[in-house]
Parts: sequence; C-alpha cells; structure tokens
Amino acid sequence: MFCPFCSAQETKVIDSRLVAEGHQVRRRRECLECHERFTTFESAELVMPRVIKRDGSREPFNEDKLRAGLQRALEKRPVSTEKVEQCVLSLKSQLRATGEREVESELLGTLIMNALKELDKVAYVRFASVYRSFEDIREFGEEIARLGEK
Repeated sequence: MFCPFCSAQETKVIDSRLVAEGHQVRRRRECLECHERFTTFESAELVMPRVIKRDGSREPFNEDKLRAGLQRALEKRPVSTEKVEQCVLSLKSQLRATGEREVESELLGTLIMNALKELDKVAYVRFASVYRSFEDIREFGEEIARLGEK
C-alpha cells in the first residue's frame, strides 16, 4: 500500500477490524518512512453477471430493480424490510455462485419466485402472475393449487 503522504511503498498494518456488518475491513496503517498514520477500507469487488433478457438484449444486473420488484410483490404484506434485504443478498449470492458472466432472465425470475415462495405465498402468486403473464383466473387457480400440493 502506498503512503498517501510521501508515496513510500512500505506501510504496516497497526489495527484491523470488520465494519459494515462484516462486508468491509477497516485497517489502520502507518508509513515506515514518514511515520504518518492513515486508514483504509477494503471490500471485495464482486462482479455480478449481465442479464440476458427475453428479447435477447443484455443489461447489467440492477440490484435496485430486483429490490423494487420484490417490494412491489410484497406490498402490504407482513414481511419486514430486513427480510427483503436478506432475500436480495441471498439472490445476489445465488447469481454469483453460478460462476457465469451472463445469465438468462428466466433463471433470475425462477430464483426470485423460489425466494418469494419461502417468504410469502401471496407475494409469490402476485409475482408469478406478472412474470408468467397469467391471462385468466384459471391460471391463478392452478398456481394456487400447485402451492397447496407442496
């Protein structure tokens, strides 16, 4: 690590601790030449895969879009914001775990539906109705019946 004061290459770590709920490491450092102290924050740079949409276009994964879709499905449902955030983190981890640079939007939709099925069945049916473009009440009934079987 270069010293921000004298640009020396050698610094030593004096103290390290986890911050931001364990997602970052805060390190207190000291330059071995000028003896100035400074703080650095380190976090893993995790690259999310691009999403291949149904029409073949590609776009970067958008966490805000994912969160908004979940919140829309969970609107007026008894699910805490904390659980929604845990769900978002879990979905991002599952996407990264594929190891792919690009994923089909269908895979992302399936992961979201599986997560909603565990979180709230009503939200699951809401999301499924839009995602699968239900045309009539019969399709709603079939999806609800499938939920009852499991």
